[in-house]
Amino acid sequence: MINLKKENYLQVLFILSFLILGIALIIEYVFGYQPCNLCKIERIPYGLSILVLILNYIFKKDANFYSVLLMLIFSFSIIISFYHFGIEQGIIDESSICASDLNLITKDEILNSLRQFTISCKDVAFKIFGLSLTTYNIFISIFMFFISKKIYSLSNDIKK
Repeated sequence: MINLKKENYLQVLFILSFLILGIALIIEYVFGYQPCNLCKIERIPYGLSILVLILNYIFKKDANFYSVLLMLIFSFSIIISFYHFGIEQGIIDESSICASDLNLITKDEILNSLRQFTISCKDVAFKIFGLSLTTYNIFISIFMFFISKKIYSLSNDIKK
């Protein structure tokens, strides 16, 4: 990995997190592709990382704590992305997070369910160069985990 200052790695994480969230929202609201529930969950680590990076900027004393927190956030992102990828590939069955409620009893419940259009987690609605956004999220999450790990090691090197 390129040797940069810790601040530069923090900036890279912030910019990437902001861009990824922005792109996801553009794909949803501008292009009209509706995300599944897991796609929405996969956005959470990027929002959390932005929050953690802002807190790190404000409270510079706890750099070690924030870098560990970033590693945990992107570990979660990797796990949830692999899980979603497994569902997309048919390796893992959809969970209750993905499934819509099909046990409808009354006419009103049926009408409400028709208004709430839910996307299956196994259906890939948007691809770039033949790969789903979940696949890209796996690679980006791994990359950001290693950047977080690099920030942690730089924080420890400064203390020595």
